[in-house]
Amino acid sequence: MKFGVVVFPGSNCDYDTLHTVRDVFEQDAEFLWHKDHDLRGADCIILPGGFSYGDYLRSGAIASFSPLMQEVREFALSGGLVLGICNGFQVLLELGLLPGAMLRNTNLKFLCQHVHLRVENAQTPFTRAGKEGQVLRIPIAHFDGNYFTDDAGQLEIERNRQTVLRYCDAQGRLSEESNVNGSRDHIAGLINTQGNVMGMMPHPERASESLLGSEDGRVIFRSIIEHIKETG
Repeated sequence: MKFGVVVFPGSNCDYDTLHTVRDVFEQDAEFLWHKDHDLRGADCIILPGGFSYGDYLRSGAIASFSPLMQEVREFALSGGLVLGICNGFQVLLELGLLPGAMLRNTNLKFLCQHVHLRVENAQTPFTRAGKEGQVLRIPIAHFDGNYFTDDAGQLEIERNRQTVLRYCDAQGRLSEESNVNGSRDHIAGLINTQGNVMGMMPHPERASESLLGSEDGRVIFRSIIEHIKETG
């Protein structure tokens, strides 16, 4: 299979992501420049973390107007797999491919630390290699990671089982302390109703090799690869 990693001005996790899918998982992968209009036959598009366009207007807002995003939107609406990591999640929200918005972290500080995540839905192309209730240890690095939606939006998310990952403690328990950025309902990862677009604030590419302190991020990439191989 083939991964396409989108590169924006200000992306800083693009090489990490490419290394993970190409060198760790030995999959075909290449960068996709934001000004192009060609997804180059990718089976899965990844919008990596970083600070696209310096987040000058609002996190992910300017990037959502990049030329390549027209192709990404059409790819997603036709059922193609799209994963947004950190800033990539913010871009997906700005594109309207996922519901809700990102606010500043409740403590108004940039957070760069390992967190624990509970797998809430293991029946997705992005989590099928995991188990519901499984706790993953994956790092975050963001200032605007406080996921928000209104009451009606939250009811819709719950009804459609769109919450894929929740911030928790090491035992999988939900608490105010474990919800490090204040996200509504502890949401750390969210999927669309069609099940082919997922955004997550934690960085699985930074937890895919033992030398990084955790390999739990492999669950995400292994799930995608298994799904593509099975569905063709």
